[in-house]
Amino acid sequence: MAQSITSMFKDGQAYMQLWPMQPELYGLFPECRVIAATRFSIRFMPPLAVIVAFAHVSTLGHEALPQALAMAAFFLSLPLQGLLWLGHRANQSLPPAIFSWYQEIHSKMRQQGCQLQDIQRRPKYMELAGLLRKAFDELDKVFTRQWF
Repeated sequence: MAQSITSMFKDGQAYMQLWPMQPELYGLFPECRVIAATRFSIRFMPPLAVIVAFAHVSTLGHEALPQALAMAAFFLSLPLQGLLWLGHRANQSLPPAIFSWYQEIHSKMRQQGCQLQDIQRRPKYMELAGLLRKAFDELDKVFTRQWF
């Protein structure tokens, strides 16, 4: 089922908020690096786009306005690209290797007494993010160390 661009941006924002930014996950998933880059670009790219456009026009004159606007549009698109990637990733089904790992974490958390929803037939990365967030928030480091 095709997803609209706006829903992908919303899912990307929700996924970015839900994903646990733990050092153990940096080597396993690209989400940590993409989220860090997206947060950086959300903060710094809009002012940088204005500065670059202004410097380009002030240096080369008004004849270079189309190029300055193109460069500013590029800088402004970087945060959107990160959110779009995260929204797409959040709605992808887990591959078999990660799905078995997801099942293992889910069953061990249930044994520890955590309140969890039932395992879905085809979980997505969004469900994995929720499970990992809950694992890091509710379980101690000794218990989570065995998975990472």
